Amino acid sequence: MSFVLGVAEEITAALDAMIAEISPSAIRKPMYGGIVFQNDPQQPSRVVCGHFTYKQHVGLEFSNGYLLEDPHAVLEGKGKFRRHIKLHSVTDLKKKHVREYLERAFASD
Repeated sequence: MSFVLGVAEEITAALDAMIAEISPSAIRKPMYGGIVFQNDPQQPSRVVCGHFTYKQHVGLEFSNGYLLEDPHAVLEGKGKFRRHIKLHSVTDLKKKHVREYLERAFASD
């Protein structure tokens, strides 16, 4: 299956809407070639998460993902702090329990 721009737009729009529900006061900023979300405007360097479009998927990246529990084993990455979830279709949002991970990330920030 080929990953097309329309699919990426559908995924990112769904992520934006989900984050707006979870954290209505979250600040949405274009940064690092994607969109990042912050809880505190007084700490602009503190990013909770962001989404980035790649050739084959949308990556939902958590700045302090190493702190998140991963009961569904969907977090990827071995870096010091960041973890990410690869999304290939809008159905992955539910299959990979994205809302649950976003709620944890915003609650722990």
